[in-house]
Amino acid sequence: MNKLNVKRRIVLTGGPGGGKTTALDLFRRELLGKIASVPEAATMIFSGGIDRSLDDDVTCTQQIAIFNLQRNLEDVQRKMNPDCLILCDRGCLDGLAYWPRSDEDFFKTMNTTLEYELSRYDAVIFFETAAKSGQEIKSNNPIRNESEQTAIIIDQKLQRIWSQHPNFNLVSSSESFIRKVMFGIMTIENVISSI
Repeated sequence: MNKLNVKRRIVLTGGPGGGKTTALDLFRRELLGKIASVPEAATMIFSGGIDRSLDDDVTCTQQIAIFNLQRNLEDVQRKMNPDCLILCDRGCLDGLAYWPRSDEDFFKTMNTTLEYELSRYDAVIFFETAAKSGQEIKSNNPIRNESEQTAIIIDQKLQRIWSQHPNFNLVSSSESFIRKVMFGIMTIENVISSI
């Protein structure tokens, strides 16, 4: 696998109930013409008639589909918007937090490495779940139905994975939503100005 010459991709991720999807809508409006966004692959699959499963084999098959869809959606947006920064609603590594087996098994199954997947992105903006600050999490996304405790567990797994990126930007759950959005816009603008 060759490292991509032109990445210009930012991952917007974090635990359920962090506000990333709402922030992404605001980013699209604020940075119109500068970014192209990639929708969340898991939401596309689970809202398209595939039910979530507690069976490990089924979960693995679902995560393979999500990983491949995410990768292909990113590539489609790059081809369609060669001059824009690609803003991803989650990234290919998000599936590792939901993978019921070992990290090694995930990378072997996906035929990739942690290093390669991290190298696909210029920056990571991580919206910590509001559940970490003791707040109730609500979602406009009916596919996201995690409890506060589950949201914290997923958030911790995702943070462990994505914090290995050299340009990892944590937006704490204790921040106001407006500050989260402003921090995100500044990070995106910094990446745009650096390329």
